[in-house]
Amino acid sequence: MKKFILYFLSLWAVAVLAVLSIAGFRGSMTTRRPFEIFSDMDHMPKLRPQTTTKFSQFADGQSSRPSVLGTVARGSAYEDTPYATGKKADGAFVEALPVKVTSELLKRGQDRFTIYCQPCHSAVGDGKGITTKFGMANVANLHDERIIKLPDGDIFNTISQGKNLMGSYADKLEVSDRWAVISYVRSLQLSRLGKKDEIPDAVRATLK
Repeated sequence: MKKFILYFLSLWAVAVLAVLSIAGFRGSMTTRRPFEIFSDMDHMPKLRPQTTTKFSQFADGQSSRPSVLGTVARGSAYEDTPYATGKKADGAFVEALPVKVTSELLKRGQDRFTIYCQPCHSAVGDGKGITTKFGMANVANLHDERIIKLPDGDIFNTISQGKNLMGSYADKLEVSDRWAVISYVRSLQLSRLGKKDEIPDAVRATLK
């Protein structure tokens, strides 16, 4: 009986020590990696911030990389600028494009218009795109007097936020591309509504 009690106490002491050695120090601070049977991918190769690295792609050897070009911090004032919203500080829409109209801008606008706008508004912007043949009605004619008189910022807001049946294109068109599309829309309107006297003589002579 005494031997049984002795064996029992010995086994109990070993069990207690085993439990303490494995779980007794959970939550204590240490720089040593804990013993893990299944690591569950907790310890993956990574770069610590503000350290050096031998990764060949980084010529400067620094682990911390500069922000991607165009990165905007959440809550920054960038989102409140007329260029990014189409609105002035008082909430009114900007009247004209806040960017310089160039041939490159118009070409970019034509390219984006052809991809995202032409299916509904047509190549000339009269609202008779291919989608109207499949039952989509009420597509805006960009040559309507109402749209012609709209501030450029209002059109920018429609592209960004959507309106009526038209959804937002903010996830498809970057801010610069939205202004490019507007510049091209204005050129379409001018080509439709422009007067003969407004065409330069050199160009007018080439027209039929």
